[in-house]
Amino acid sequence: MRVVADVWNRNVEIPVEVDSIIAIGSMGPRMAAYLGVVDMLIGTELIDASAMSVRYDYSPVYHDEMKSLPVVGTGGGSGENNAYPEEIIMLDPDVIIAGFNREACEELERQTGIPVVSIRYRADGFIDDGFYRSLRLFAEAVGAEKRCEEILSYIDECKDDLQKRTENIATEDKARVYAGAVTFNGRHGFSYTYVNFPPFDAINAFNVADELSEEQTGDAEAEAERNGTAYIGSNGFDVDPEKIIEWDPDIIFLDPGNMDLVNAEYSANPGYFKSLRAVQEENVYTMPSSNSAGPNITYLLINAYFAGKVLFPDEFSDVDFRAKSSEIMEKMLGRDFFQEMEDGGLYYGKIAIGGISG
Repeated sequence: MRVVADVWNRNVEIPVEVDSIIAIGSMGPRMAAYLGVVDMLIGTELIDASAMSVRYDYSPVYHDEMKSLPVVGTGGGSGENNAYPEEIIMLDPDVIIAGFNREACEELERQTGIPVVSIRYRADGFIDDGFYRSLRLFAEAVGAEKRCEEILSYIDECKDDLQKRTENIATEDKARVYAGAVTFNGRHGFSYTYVNFPPFDAINAFNVADELSEEQTGDAEAEAERNGTAYIGSNGFDVDPEKIIEWDPDIIFLDPGNMDLVNAEYSANPGYFKSLRAVQEENVYTMPSSNSAGPNITYLLINAYFAGKVLFPDEFSDVDFRAKSSEIMEKMLGRDFFQEMEDGGLYYGKIAIGGISG
Protein backbone atom coordinates (compact mmCIF):
# COMPACT_ATOMS: atom_id res chain seq x y z
CA MET A 1 0.00 0.00 0.00
CA ARG A 2 0.97 3.66 -0.38
CA VAL A 3 -0.43 6.97 0.84
CA VAL A 4 -1.63 9.90 -1.27
CA ALA A 5 -2.82 13.25 0.10
CA ASP A 6 -5.99 14.41 -1.63
CA VAL A 7 -7.25 17.97 -2.17
CA TRP A 8 -8.59 18.13 1.39
CA ASN A 9 -5.21 17.02 2.77
CA ARG A 10 -6.69 13.63 3.68
CA ASN A 11 -4.03 10.90 3.73
CA VAL A 12 -5.59 8.03 1.81
CA GLU A 13 -4.02 4.58 1.70
CA ILE A 14 -4.32 2.97 -1.74
CA PRO A 15 -2.69 -0.03 -3.45
CA VAL A 16 0.75 0.44 -4.98
CA GLU A 17 -0.63 -0.97 -8.23
CA VAL A 18 -4.05 0.33 -9.23
CA ASP A 19 -5.79 -1.58 -12.01
CA SER A 20 -9.47 -0.76 -11.57
CA ILE A 21 -11.14 2.50 -10.59
CA ILE A 22 -14.44 4.25 -10.18
CA ALA A 23 -14.23 7.94 -11.22
CA ILE A 24 -17.28 9.75 -9.94
CA GLY A 25 -18.60 13.24 -9.27
CA SER A 26 -17.45 16.57 -10.61
CA MET A 27 -14.43 16.14 -12.94
CA GLY A 28 -14.01 12.43 -12.16
CA PRO A 29 -14.95 10.93 -15.56
CA ARG A 30 -13.62 14.03 -17.36
CA MET A 31 -10.15 13.74 -15.84
CA ALA A 32 -10.12 10.01 -16.58
CA ALA A 33 -10.74 10.92 -20.21
CA TYR A 34 -7.99 13.57 -20.30
CA LEU A 35 -5.53 11.09 -18.77
CA GLY A 36 -6.50 8.35 -21.20
CA VAL A 37 -7.43 5.88 -18.46
CA VAL A 38 -11.10 5.32 -19.33
CA ASP A 39 -10.15 1.66 -19.86
CA MET A 40 -9.49 1.44 -16.11
CA LEU A 41 -13.09 2.40 -15.27
CA ILE A 42 -15.31 -0.47 -14.12
CA GLY A 43 -18.38 1.68 -13.48
CA THR A 44 -20.02 4.78 -14.90
CA GLU A 45 -22.42 7.51 -13.83
CA LEU A 46 -26.01 7.79 -14.97
CA ILE A 47 -25.27 10.96 -16.95
CA ASP A 48 -22.64 9.07 -18.96
CA ALA A 49 -24.76 5.94 -19.37
CA SER A 50 -27.53 8.05 -20.90
CA ALA A 51 -27.42 9.74 -24.31
CA MET A 52 -24.21 11.36 -25.53
CA SER A 53 -24.15 15.05 -24.64
CA VAL A 54 -21.74 17.65 -25.97
CA ARG A 55 -22.22 19.58 -22.71
CA TYR A 56 -19.53 17.23 -21.40
CA ASP A 57 -16.46 17.66 -23.58
CA TYR A 58 -15.37 14.03 -23.15
CA SER A 59 -18.78 12.55 -24.07
CA PRO A 60 -18.45 12.59 -27.90
CA VAL A 61 -15.20 10.65 -27.63
CA TYR A 62 -15.93 8.24 -24.78
CA HIS A 63 -19.69 7.83 -24.55
CA ASP A 64 -19.81 4.48 -26.33
CA GLU A 65 -17.15 3.11 -24.00
CA MET A 66 -18.72 4.48 -20.82
CA LYS A 67 -22.37 3.68 -21.51
CA SER A 68 -21.76 -0.06 -21.43
CA LEU A 69 -20.41 -0.03 -17.85
CA PRO A 70 -22.48 -0.69 -14.71
CA VAL A 71 -24.04 2.49 -13.27
CA VAL A 72 -22.48 3.45 -9.92
CA GLY A 73 -23.82 6.96 -9.31
CA THR A 74 -26.04 9.76 -10.49
CA GLY A 75 -23.33 12.18 -11.60
CA GLY A 76 -23.22 15.95 -11.49
CA GLY A 77 -21.18 18.73 -9.99
CA SER A 78 -22.66 19.33 -6.52
CA GLY A 79 -19.71 17.82 -4.67
CA GLU A 80 -22.04 15.75 -2.51
CA ASN A 81 -22.16 11.97 -2.31
CA ASN A 82 -24.46 10.75 -5.08
CA ALA A 83 -22.78 7.36 -5.50
CA TYR A 84 -24.52 3.98 -5.32
CA PRO A 85 -22.51 2.23 -2.57
CA GLU A 86 -23.96 -1.25 -3.05
CA GLU A 87 -23.10 -1.32 -6.75
CA ILE A 88 -19.57 -0.08 -6.04
CA ILE A 89 -19.04 -2.76 -3.37
CA MET A 90 -20.02 -5.47 -5.84
CA LEU A 91 -17.57 -4.14 -8.44
CA ASP A 92 -14.79 -3.83 -5.83
CA PRO A 93 -12.50 -1.24 -7.50
CA ASP A 94 -8.99 -0.68 -6.18
CA VAL A 95 -9.78 2.98 -5.53
CA ILE A 96 -12.57 5.51 -5.97
CA ILE A 97 -11.57 8.87 -7.47
CA ALA A 98 -14.27 11.37 -6.49
CA GLY A 99 -15.03 15.00 -7.20
CA PHE A 100 -16.69 15.20 -3.78
CA ASN A 101 -16.34 17.45 -0.77
CA ARG A 102 -14.53 16.16 2.30
CA GLU A 103 -17.61 14.94 4.15
CA ALA A 104 -18.95 13.11 1.09
CA CYS A 105 -15.63 11.31 0.55
CA GLU A 106 -15.52 10.17 4.15
CA GLU A 107 -19.12 9.01 3.96
CA LEU A 108 -18.55 6.99 0.78
CA GLU A 109 -15.43 5.44 2.28
CA ARG A 110 -17.43 4.32 5.31
CA GLN A 111 -20.21 2.98 3.10
CA THR A 112 -17.95 0.90 0.86
CA GLY A 113 -14.74 0.19 2.76
CA ILE A 114 -12.89 1.27 -0.40
CA PRO A 115 -10.35 4.16 -0.36
CA VAL A 116 -11.73 7.42 -1.77
CA VAL A 117 -9.37 10.07 -3.16
CA SER A 118 -10.94 13.48 -3.73
CA ILE A 119 -9.92 15.45 -6.82
CA ARG A 120 -12.62 18.10 -6.22
CA TYR A 121 -11.94 21.09 -8.46
CA ARG A 122 -13.82 24.31 -9.07
CA ALA A 123 -12.28 26.89 -11.38
CA ASP A 124 -11.08 30.17 -9.93
CA GLY A 125 -9.88 31.81 -13.12
CA PHE A 126 -8.44 30.23 -16.25
CA ILE A 127 -7.25 26.65 -15.69
CA ASP A 128 -5.68 27.64 -12.40
CA ASP A 129 -3.25 25.83 -10.09
CA GLY A 130 -6.15 23.89 -8.56
CA PHE A 131 -6.67 22.02 -11.83
CA TYR A 132 -2.99 21.14 -12.09
CA ARG A 133 -3.04 19.82 -8.54
CA SER A 134 -6.17 17.72 -9.06
CA LEU A 135 -5.06 16.23 -12.38
CA ARG A 136 -1.63 15.36 -10.95
CA LEU A 137 -3.32 13.75 -7.95
CA PHE A 138 -5.53 11.62 -10.20
CA ALA A 139 -2.49 10.70 -12.31
CA GLU A 140 -0.47 9.75 -9.22
CA ALA A 141 -3.25 7.46 -8.03
CA VAL A 142 -3.53 5.57 -11.33
CA GLY A 143 0.04 5.75 -12.64
CA ALA A 144 -0.63 8.17 -15.51
CA GLU A 145 2.00 10.78 -14.64
CA LYS A 146 3.56 10.88 -18.11
CA ARG A 147 0.27 11.59 -19.86
CA CYS A 148 -0.61 14.15 -17.19
CA GLU A 149 2.54 16.17 -17.76
CA GLU A 150 2.00 16.07 -21.53
CA ILE A 151 -1.46 17.60 -21.08
CA LEU A 152 -0.30 20.23 -18.61
CA SER A 153 2.64 21.17 -20.84
CA TYR A 154 0.25 21.73 -23.74
CA ILE A 155 -2.08 23.81 -21.56
CA ASP A 156 0.93 25.89 -20.49
CA GLU A 157 1.75 26.54 -24.15
CA CYS A 158 -1.79 27.74 -24.85
CA LYS A 159 -1.91 29.89 -21.72
CA ASP A 160 1.41 31.52 -22.56
CA ASP A 161 0.31 32.17 -26.14
CA LEU A 162 -3.00 33.72 -25.06
CA GLN A 163 -1.32 35.84 -22.41
CA LYS A 164 1.42 37.19 -24.65
CA ARG A 165 -1.05 38.26 -27.32
CA THR A 166 -3.01 40.51 -24.95
CA GLU A 167 -0.88 41.39 -21.92
CA ASN A 168 0.20 44.79 -23.23
CA ILE A 169 -3.20 46.08 -24.37
CA ALA A 170 -4.26 49.11 -22.34
CA THR A 171 -7.53 48.87 -20.43
CA GLU A 172 -8.95 51.90 -22.22
CA ASP A 173 -8.43 50.12 -25.54
CA LYS A 174 -10.45 47.07 -24.55
CA ALA A 175 -14.12 46.40 -25.25
CA ARG A 176 -16.26 45.99 -22.12
CA VAL A 177 -17.70 42.48 -22.20
CA TYR A 178 -20.38 40.47 -20.40
CA ALA A 179 -20.86 36.69 -20.29
CA GLY A 180 -24.47 35.72 -19.64
CA ALA A 181 -26.61 32.57 -19.52
CA VAL A 182 -23.55 30.87 -18.05
CA THR A 183 -23.87 27.21 -17.10
CA PHE A 184 -22.89 26.72 -13.46
CA ASN A 185 -24.52 24.06 -11.27
CA GLY A 186 -27.23 23.88 -13.91
CA ARG A 187 -28.61 25.98 -16.74
CA HIS A 188 -29.40 29.67 -16.31
CA GLY A 189 -30.84 32.69 -18.08
CA PHE A 190 -29.40 35.99 -19.25
CA SER A 191 -28.56 37.55 -15.88
CA TYR A 192 -26.50 34.61 -14.64
CA THR A 193 -22.87 35.54 -15.03
CA TYR A 194 -19.41 34.76 -13.72
CA VAL A 195 -16.62 36.71 -12.05
CA ASN A 196 -13.11 35.68 -13.05
CA PHE A 197 -14.72 34.14 -16.15
CA PRO A 198 -11.98 31.78 -17.37
CA PRO A 199 -12.01 32.51 -21.14
CA PHE A 200 -11.89 36.25 -20.38
CA ASP A 201 -9.15 35.87 -17.78
CA ALA A 202 -7.05 33.97 -20.31
CA ILE A 203 -6.90 36.96 -22.65
CA ASN A 204 -7.02 39.79 -20.11
CA ALA A 205 -10.45 40.85 -21.29
CA PHE A 206 -12.45 43.59 -19.53
CA ASN A 207 -15.20 41.57 -17.84
CA VAL A 208 -17.73 44.07 -16.46
CA ALA A 209 -18.80 41.60 -13.76
CA ASP A 210 -15.32 41.51 -12.23
CA GLU A 211 -16.10 44.62 -10.19
CA LEU A 212 -18.04 42.17 -7.98
CA SER A 213 -15.18 39.66 -7.64
CA GLU A 214 -14.34 40.33 -4.02
CA GLU A 215 -17.86 39.86 -2.71
CA GLN A 216 -18.32 36.69 -4.79
CA THR A 217 -15.04 34.86 -4.13
CA GLY A 218 -13.07 36.66 -1.39
CA ASP A 219 -13.85 34.46 1.62
CA ALA A 220 -13.55 31.20 -0.29
CA GLU A 221 -10.24 32.18 -1.86
CA ALA A 222 -8.85 33.19 1.53
CA GLU A 223 -9.99 29.94 3.15
CA ALA A 224 -8.45 27.77 0.42
CA GLU A 225 -5.19 29.67 0.62
CA ARG A 226 -5.11 29.50 4.41
CA ASN A 227 -5.83 25.77 4.65
CA GLY A 228 -4.06 24.61 1.49
CA THR A 229 -7.23 22.90 0.31
CA ALA A 230 -9.32 22.99 -2.84
CA TYR A 231 -11.18 26.20 -3.72
CA ILE A 232 -14.91 25.65 -3.19
CA GLY A 233 -16.29 29.14 -3.82
CA SER A 234 -19.00 29.99 -6.33
CA ASN A 235 -17.93 32.25 -9.18
CA GLY A 236 -21.34 32.03 -10.82
CA PHE A 237 -24.22 34.19 -9.63
CA ASP A 238 -27.39 36.00 -10.66
CA VAL A 239 -26.69 39.68 -11.14
CA ASP A 240 -29.44 42.30 -10.90
CA PRO A 241 -30.69 42.77 -14.49
CA GLU A 242 -30.60 46.53 -13.96
CA LYS A 243 -26.88 46.25 -13.25
CA ILE A 244 -26.36 44.90 -16.76
CA ILE A 245 -28.23 47.93 -18.12
CA GLU A 246 -25.91 50.11 -16.06
CA TRP A 247 -22.84 48.31 -17.40
CA ASP A 248 -24.21 48.43 -20.98
CA PRO A 249 -21.38 46.19 -22.29
CA ASP A 250 -19.94 46.64 -25.77
CA ILE A 251 -20.05 42.91 -26.48
CA ILE A 252 -22.10 40.08 -24.97
CA PHE A 253 -21.36 36.36 -24.99
CA LEU A 254 -24.08 33.78 -24.26
CA ASP A 255 -24.06 30.00 -23.90
CA PRO A 256 -25.98 28.74 -26.96
CA GLY A 257 -27.11 25.72 -24.93
CA ASN A 258 -29.18 28.05 -22.72
CA MET A 259 -30.72 30.22 -25.43
CA ASP A 260 -34.17 28.71 -24.91
CA LEU A 261 -34.13 30.32 -21.46
CA VAL A 262 -32.84 33.64 -22.79
CA ASN A 263 -35.38 33.70 -25.63
CA ALA A 264 -38.20 33.05 -23.16
CA GLU A 265 -36.99 36.05 -21.15
CA TYR A 266 -36.89 38.08 -24.35
CA SER A 267 -40.50 37.18 -25.14
CA ALA A 268 -41.55 38.38 -21.69
CA ASN A 269 -39.63 41.66 -21.88
CA PRO A 270 -38.22 42.49 -25.34
CA GLY A 271 -37.73 46.15 -24.43
CA TYR A 272 -35.12 45.24 -21.84
CA PHE A 273 -32.91 43.46 -24.36
CA LYS A 274 -33.42 46.05 -27.09
CA SER A 275 -32.14 48.74 -24.72
CA LEU A 276 -28.69 47.10 -24.62
CA ARG A 277 -26.16 48.60 -27.02
CA ALA A 278 -24.57 45.22 -27.79
CA VAL A 279 -27.96 43.92 -28.95
CA GLN A 280 -28.67 47.05 -30.98
CA GLU A 281 -25.28 46.85 -32.70
CA GLU A 282 -25.47 43.05 -33.19
CA ASN A 283 -22.45 42.36 -31.02
CA VAL A 284 -23.81 39.23 -29.33
CA TYR A 285 -21.76 36.03 -29.69
CA THR A 286 -21.92 32.46 -28.53
CA MET A 287 -19.78 31.08 -25.69
CA PRO A 288 -20.34 27.30 -25.49
CA SER A 289 -20.64 25.66 -22.11
CA SER A 290 -17.43 26.21 -20.17
CA ASN A 291 -18.86 24.36 -17.19
CA SER A 292 -21.06 21.30 -16.86
CA ALA A 293 -20.51 19.09 -13.82
CA GLY A 294 -17.13 20.79 -13.62
CA PRO A 295 -15.10 22.86 -16.07
CA ASN A 296 -14.80 21.59 -19.64
CA ILE A 297 -11.08 22.26 -20.02
CA THR A 298 -11.17 21.57 -23.76
CA TYR A 299 -13.95 24.12 -24.26
CA LEU A 300 -12.23 26.64 -21.98
CA LEU A 301 -9.19 26.62 -24.26
CA ILE A 302 -11.26 26.87 -27.43
CA ASN A 303 -13.50 29.56 -25.93
CA ALA A 304 -10.47 31.65 -24.98
CA TYR A 305 -9.22 31.62 -28.58
CA PHE A 306 -12.71 32.44 -29.87
CA ALA A 307 -13.08 35.35 -27.45
CA GLY A 308 -9.62 36.51 -28.55
CA LYS A 309 -10.66 36.46 -32.20
CA VAL A 310 -13.77 38.52 -31.39
CA LEU A 311 -12.29 40.99 -28.90
CA PHE A 312 -8.75 41.39 -30.26
CA PRO A 313 -8.92 40.63 -34.00
CA ASP A 314 -5.53 42.16 -34.79
CA GLU A 315 -3.70 40.20 -32.10
CA PHE A 316 -5.36 36.93 -33.18
CA SER A 317 -5.34 37.52 -36.94
CA ASP A 318 -2.88 34.68 -37.53
CA VAL A 319 -4.99 32.12 -35.63
CA ASP A 320 -7.03 29.74 -37.77
CA PHE A 321 -9.81 29.17 -35.24
CA ARG A 322 -11.10 25.93 -36.74
CA ALA A 323 -7.62 24.44 -36.98
CA LYS A 324 -6.76 25.52 -33.42
CA SER A 325 -9.98 23.97 -32.12
CA SER A 326 -9.12 20.71 -33.82
CA GLU A 327 -5.63 20.77 -32.32
CA ILE A 328 -6.97 21.36 -28.81
CA MET A 329 -9.50 18.53 -29.06
CA GLU A 330 -6.92 16.10 -30.38
CA LYS A 331 -4.36 17.04 -27.71
CA MET A 332 -6.84 16.84 -24.82
CA LEU A 333 -9.11 13.99 -25.87
CA GLY A 334 -7.49 12.30 -28.85
CA ARG A 335 -10.00 13.20 -31.55
CA ASP A 336 -11.50 16.19 -33.35
CA PHE A 337 -15.22 16.33 -32.52
CA PHE A 338 -15.88 19.95 -33.55
CA GLN A 339 -18.68 19.01 -35.94
CA GLU A 340 -20.41 16.91 -33.29
CA MET A 341 -20.12 19.82 -30.89
CA GLU A 342 -21.83 22.14 -33.38
CA ASP A 343 -24.46 19.53 -34.28
CA GLY A 344 -25.25 19.28 -30.57
CA GLY A 345 -26.03 23.00 -30.38
CA LEU A 346 -22.71 24.32 -29.06
CA TYR A 347 -21.44 26.45 -31.91
CA TYR A 348 -19.32 29.55 -32.44
CA GLY A 349 -20.46 32.78 -34.05
CA LYS A 350 -22.97 35.58 -33.67
CA ILE A 351 -26.31 34.89 -32.08
CA ALA A 352 -29.66 36.72 -32.15
CA ILE A 353 -31.57 37.02 -28.89
CA GLY A 354 -35.22 36.14 -29.43
CA GLY A 355 -34.46 35.62 -33.09
CA ILE A 356 -33.95 39.39 -33.45
CA SER A 357 -30.49 40.95 -33.59
CA GLY A 358 -31.31 44.50 -32.64
